[in-house]
Amino acid sequence: MRLNDWQLAFERYLLGDDASADAALGASLIGGPSLDVATGLAIYHNAYRARLQEALRSDFPTVWSWLGDDEFDALTAAYLRECPSSHYSLRWLGAGFEAFVLRHLVPEQSAPLAELICLEWAFTLAFDALPGEPLTLVAMASLAAEAWPTLRLELVPSVQWLDGRFNSLAMWRAVKAEAEFPDSLELEQPQVCLVWRAGLVCHYRSLEPAEAQALSCMVRAGWSFAELCAELAATLKEGAPLQAVSWLKQWVSDGLVCQRHTS
Repeated sequence: MRLNDWQLAFERYLLGDDASADAALGASLIGGPSLDVATGLAIYHNAYRARLQEALRSDFPTVWSWLGDDEFDALTAAYLRECPSSHYSLRWLGAGFEAFVLRHLVPEQSAPLAELICLEWAFTLAFDALPGEPLTLVAMASLAAEAWPTLRLELVPSVQWLDGRFNSLAMWRAVKAEAEFPDSLELEQPQVCLVWRAGLVCHYRSLEPAEAQALSCMVRAGWSFAELCAELAATLKEGAPLQAVSWLKQWVSDGLVCQRHTS
């Protein structure tokens, strides 16, 4: 058996469900005095799958806590059969987990579970993202007065914007705090949660609807600071500039935004 054929055969064996190797692969190996070929291959086969599932438990501890050992193992085994590891790093193993759950389960089950997966994966994405150049309060203080009206913002690369319909964040907090795990509930009002990295630490924060709308308009619709103030003035009886400045200071203090330079 040529090396390339042997490697492909071994890969098929590892990715398959059957721990029994075919005759050709078994015949290409030599057992030891205390471990025959079939037993050694079976141990390797099971250990490989177990290591992948261990990595998924590490990436999705809240999902694991919610489902329990048996359901989590069954779900991740089905995921690995459909989406086998294709990257040299286990870092990307869970990249398709959310989409798989949406395909694999009925909507009543998949919607809250997929949202929780999305939340946990957001911390992985935020941690590995490029740092960007967050705007600082010092830089804000040095802005010329004429630059404020045209100031435009964008999110730094690590920011993950999550639109939540369920109490996923409460579940995640319960696992982190080792507190009683809550039941899954649909929220009365959708909730925006941001996940980002500052330095080497990931942070998260929920946004009230008005703040979420303001930030979305600035970073997605491209509003200038003057446009934000004008829109707030049309909806608030008073204090529009103060509210705009308060939000802007919070975004800058959190390290969420950088200045958008237009040509």
